[in-house]
Amino acid sequence: MAAVQAAGLVETLQGDGPFTVFAPNDDAFAKLPPGTVQTLVQNPPQLARILTYHVATGKYTQADLVKLGEVTSVEGAPIPVDGSDGFEVKNATVLAADIEADNGIIHVLDNVILMG
Repeated sequence: MAAVQAAGLVETLQGDGPFTVFAPNDDAFAKLPPGTVQTLVQNPPQLARILTYHVATGKYTQADLVKLGEVTSVEGAPIPVDGSDGFEVKNATVLAADIEADNGIIHVLDNVILMG
């Protein structure tokens, strides 16, 4: 949540939505190179870009995402989805899918997904 606050995204995510959030777990952030999270928190524009890449406008279940094959992030870049061998979003495996939230749905990831 500190990263979301640092990036100034609290208001966006508290909006009406609906949103689909691809949420890396704590272990996903721990896999990043040392100092990465601290550097990002000190650079709000870059942090906001990475975090908004983890959010799509609309409420997409696992079944919806697999059928679509990709969704567009709030950041504007496409997020590829693969359901052929489990449920993957870009370079991350979905550990928990279809978690209902007040303004959308959450899918928990084992990696931070990066653009490019």
